[in-house]
Amino acid sequence: MRPLRYLTMRVLRLTASPHAVAMGVAAGTFVSWTPFIGVHFIMAFVLSYLFSGNMVAAALGCAAFGNPLTYPFIWGATWEIGHLLLARQDTMQGHSIDLGALFHELHFSELWRPVLEPMLVGSIPPALLTSVIVYFATFYAVKGFQARRRERLMTRARARLSHPAQETV
Repeated sequence: MRPLRYLTMRVLRLTASPHAVAMGVAAGTFVSWTPFIGVHFIMAFVLSYLFSGNMVAAALGCAAFGNPLTYPFIWGATWEIGHLLLARQDTMQGHSIDLGALFHELHFSELWRPVLEPMLVGSIPPALLTSVIVYFATFYAVKGFQARRRERLMTRARARLSHPAQETV
């Protein structure tokens, strides 16, 4: 729970508008659903930039949502959703793919149809849904946190002005 609390506080304490922070986190969440693991941060930065989001929030969104604990669930869900949306039967029954060899030899064309295409198509609906939910949850959380912080700072400033420090001569 401590790492989650740390990431939450890092996001809340960012000095940007609630929209920028929320858009950054939403961009990071969105790209975490895609099967392009090596470029998630770059994709999140590009999306964040295009929608006026915060880059640090985008990186935190990627790290929080897309991690080794969540990837097996993400990949399984996107695989199944992709096959449903493409109306495909499981064409891999009885066959196996040597992913190591395909990645080593970079046979992208052989990897696209059976693996990447269904995962990419299947990633779009959950990515849209979760990024919209994350955007609004983050927006209102940051907005509330910043309002409470502003009020707390104003209270301290008023207290300092009403009770000036005694000058010693």
